[in-house]
Amino acid sequence: MTARRPVVIGTILVVLYTLMISSADAITKLIASGYSAPQLFAVSGFLVVALSLASARLSGGGQGLGTICPRAMALRSGLTVIGSVAFFYAFRLLPLAEVFVFIGMMPIFAGLFSAPILGEHVRPMAWLALAAGFVGMLCLFPGGLSAVTLGHWVALFACVCGTLSLVLARYIGRHEQNALAQVFYPNLALAASMALALPFVYKPMPLADLGWVLTYGLFLFGARWVSVVALRLLAAYTVTPLMNLQFVWMVVLGAVFFGETPELNIYLGVAIVIGSGVFLVYDQMQPEGQPYPWAVRIMALWPPLRQKIKFAK
Repeated sequence: MTARRPVVIGTILVVLYTLMISSADAITKLIASGYSAPQLFAVSGFLVVALSLASARLSGGGQGLGTICPRAMALRSGLTVIGSVAFFYAFRLLPLAEVFVFIGMMPIFAGLFSAPILGEHVRPMAWLALAAGFVGMLCLFPGGLSAVTLGHWVALFACVCGTLSLVLARYIGRHEQNALAQVFYPNLALAASMALALPFVYKPMPLADLGWVLTYGLFLFGARWVSVVALRLLAAYTVTPLMNLQFVWMVVLGAVFFGETPELNIYLGVAIVIGSGVFLVYDQMQPEGQPYPWAVRIMALWPPLRQKIKFAK
């Protein structure tokens, strides 16, 4: 029971993460229709930084916001900045559900990136899962690849950056237990870089929109802190498929707030992408060099089945 407790807690945290990050994504789409990326991320980024500082002060313990992995933290922070801006414009250009098809590829990317970054063995089935995920993405374009738009390329780029950031979070988590630092530094980099560009793109913001931006910051702070803790409790390839619950929230939020109704090809693409990711998790859970349990059962049943086929003939 004790060994299973981290898995249960990690799973609950991932579900909570999907709800908070999907809500933040919906606010991003709302703000993206009238403002530029720096206006959202400068305000929300500094809010998250302030919350991180306050949390570090209240928690005490002497750990503060220090890190023993400065290079990995700097790389994760840079990827956070690039990925956040890319996601901002992806949500501006595409419906929420379409963006999720690319987000659903993140567990497959995580499986591939885990080999060079985390030293985790990538099984051959990971490549099969990647191929299946690519087929799922093609379902977005029933009319052919001529339907691919800039928004789709931006969404793909954003998901690659996001996956690298998540894998680096697990790498850092192997060396230190300070989850708050992983929230603080990426958001400090995001806020500082966006603040430099803010004077060139600033637009007056009514209180209602400012309230949405502040709410976004709260959701983002909670989601990123929860994700870091979850990645410390669960393997990266386990966390990312659970994040596919985002699709449910995105469909609901897209329908309620933006009047978006995904077509059948979107559901088909999502089903293929999620299925390939879940199978990748199942593959990773099997002992190295051992056949799948269901394959063993089929092989055990094969002789009597073969006899029945001969009798039927």
